[in-house]
Amino acid sequence: MFKNKVTDIFFDLDHTLWDFDKNSAFTFQKIFIEQQINLEIEDFLEVYMPANLKFWKMYREEKITKSELRYQRLKSVFDTIGYPVSDQVIDILSEEYINNLSTFNNLFPNAIEVLDYLQPNYKLHIITNGFQEIQDKKLRNSGIHSYFNHIIDSEMAGVKKPNPIIFNLALNRADAKPHTSLMIGDSLEADILGAKAVGLHTIHFNAHREESHNEAPIIYDLQEIKSFL
Repeated sequence: MFKNKVTDIFFDLDHTLWDFDKNSAFTFQKIFIEQQINLEIEDFLEVYMPANLKFWKMYREEKITKSELRYQRLKSVFDTIGYPVSDQVIDILSEEYINNLSTFNNLFPNAIEVLDYLQPNYKLHIITNGFQEIQDKKLRNSGIHSYFNHIIDSEMAGVKKPNPIIFNLALNRADAKPHTSLMIGDSLEADILGAKAVGLHTIHFNAHREESHNEAPIIYDLQEIKSFL
């Protein structure tokens, strides 16, 4: 579908190439032991995963700050579960979570295979809403940094996806045109609708098994990208 149309491919990172949920689970497991938080990790994650997505959406929409995101996503979960934790401990957990998250390096199945397949024929780039301080570590520690020509993050752009400014910055940095560029990401709102509004082609990696839609081709395994390119 895109084989003769596309020269540049822009990937989201978290929830698209880098398995955020799996790495996050390992991180919490580690720091809970260190901080003596006596909670079953499965019970915590059942509440945390949707809460994290909710607070990230608020952060993306400029409704909360980075520090509020990091605090509230933990505070709200402990409150919901009914596990008493002081603000001091939440601050420690928040800091240790950031310090340890990028040390776990699980990628989605077939990520390396697909990057190997694409790299000889396309210029590859990253557009991420993640924090600059840890996104580079994720890319390097998981062994995929070298695949990408340009890495654009929201702190660098001063705005977050789906704001068109970050997509236009990425296009300018990559010296790419919208009509010959493809965005692949997990967020319908941030990645797909945001990129489409600027004129990019899109593929939705439906990592969260959201409802089907007609905004873009939908894939459930990264290997399916080969059928479009």
